[in-house]
Amino acid sequence: MLGDARVRGQTGVLSERRGSYPFIDFRLLNNSTLSGEIGTKKKVKRLLSFQRYFHASRLLRGIVPQASLYLLDEDYLGQARHMLSKVGMWDFDIFLFDRLTNGNSLVTLLCHLFNVHGLIHHFQLDMVTLHRFLVMVQEDYHSQNPYHNAVHAADVTQAMHCYLREPKLANFLTPSDIMLGLLAAAAHDVDHPGVNQPFLIKTKHHLASLYQNVSVLENHHWRSTIGMLRESRLLAHLPKEVIQDIERQLGSLILATDINRQNEFLIRLKSHLDNQDLRLEDAQDRHFMLQIALKCADICNPCRLWDLSKQWSERVCEEFYRQG
Repeated sequence: MLGDARVRGQTGVLSERRGSYPFIDFRLLNNSTLSGEIGTKKKVKRLLSFQRYFHASRLLRGIVPQASLYLLDEDYLGQARHMLSKVGMWDFDIFLFDRLTNGNSLVTLLCHLFNVHGLIHHFQLDMVTLHRFLVMVQEDYHSQNPYHNAVHAADVTQAMHCYLREPKLANFLTPSDIMLGLLAAAAHDVDHPGVNQPFLIKTKHHLASLYQNVSVLENHHWRSTIGMLRESRLLAHLPKEVIQDIERQLGSLILATDINRQNEFLIRLKSHLDNQDLRLEDAQDRHFMLQIALKCADICNPCRLWDLSKQWSERVCEEFYRQG
C-alpha cells in the first residue's frame, strides 16, 4: 500500500496518489467488521491519498472524527472577516485566524484570495470544485506535525500574497502567475511526514528510493498536488496544453523550495541584481521571481512579529526534536 503508488495521467506527468507518513496505525487499516465494507474501502483506497483514505476509513466504520471540519457561513464570519480585510499586512496572525476558522484557515484563506485576485472569474472555476480541491489539500497536511502542517501552508500562502502585492512585481503579474504562486504556496509541503530528507534517505524510506534521493520531499509534494488537481478536476475545463503548463510550472515552483538548492538561486539572483538585467515583461524572469518569492515565504518566520516568530521557532524545534 505504501509502495510506488503513482499514476500517469493524460498529460504524461506522474502524480502521487498515496501519502507517505511513516507512522501508521495498521490496526485501523486491517479492521473490517462487515464484509460489505471491503469492496467500498478498496474503491476509496484507489481514489484517495493515504491521508484522505485514513480519514474516509473512519467514516466508513461509523467513527466521527474528533476534529470535524467546520466551514464559515455568513452568520459566522465576524472576526475572521475582519482579519481577511487585512490579509495583505505583514502582522497577520495566522494562529488566531486558524482558531477563528475552526482549523480551516487554509481553505478559507485560499477561497478569499482567489476571489480577491479575480481568479475564479478569469479561469471560470467552479466554486464547489475549488472548495473540494482546497479541502483535499488541507486534509493532506498532517495535523500531528508541530510545524509542517496546514497552518504553516496558510502562513506561507499569506506571505506569498504580500509579495505578490509588491508594486514592482504586481504591475507585471498575469492571472496565471498569481494562481500558480498561490497554489504552489498552499501545496508546497502537502503530505509532509514531519521528517527531513536526510532522515528519509538514512532510513531507506520508499520515497527516497522512488526519487533517487534527489529533492525527495519536494517531488512528493508536487506529484501529490498534481494527483489532487486531477482527482478534483478543478482545471479539467481548460485546454490540455494549458493544464500541462500549469502542472509543469507548479513543479518548478515547489521544487525551488528544496533547501539544498539555496545557493543555486542566491547566485542567480545576485547575478541578476548586479547586472540589472531582470525583465519582468519576460515570462521566464517572472517565474524566477515567483520561485524567489515562494522561497522567501517558506522561511519568512524570523521576519514576522516576535510573538509569531517565537511560536514558529518553538514548533520547528519540537518537530526536529521528535525526529531525533
